[in-house]
Amino acid sequence: MLHLLDWGVTIGSVLLCLLLLPTRLPGMELLGIGPNWLLIWVVAWSVKRSVWAGTFAGIVLGLLQDAITSPHPSHAITLGLVGFLTGLLQKQRFIQEDFISIALIVFGMAILAETVFGLLLTLAGDRQTEYIWAYYQRVTLASAILSSLWAPVLYYPLNSWWQRMKMLES
Repeated sequence: MLHLLDWGVTIGSVLLCLLLLPTRLPGMELLGIGPNWLLIWVVAWSVKRSVWAGTFAGIVLGLLQDAITSPHPSHAITLGLVGFLTGLLQKQRFIQEDFISIALIVFGMAILAETVFGLLLTLAGDRQTEYIWAYYQRVTLASAILSSLWAPVLYYPLNSWWQRMKMLES
């Protein structure tokens, strides 16, 4: 029963992030760009898990994002890379302060994800390269700032829940 509840909270949080992705509430946008909620979720999930768990979560969430947006290029590549690299960080071993470290990790991963997505758009060749990179500069900074500012709002409740579940299992 406890495992079922844990899965329910985890899947519910993913669905909430999917619903928040296109939502633009006052104070939650900068230059028309909102936080990347799925990226924040992938970082929150991957930061204390294995590389493969983070990669798998990133790919699944990327495919979900592709299902509600355009699948060309795929968000599964960028979020999978974010999950992989966040899992490699092994945060619990090297970084102690949660609030600042999660914000910094999300900031860096948002820049990385937008850069990779810009490269994928360029490789697709169906848009002008100058337009892609002019738009990329604006989107990247706004997304990184907002995502890092909102990261603790999502990270702390999820991390507390997952730690509680881990303690109850052992």
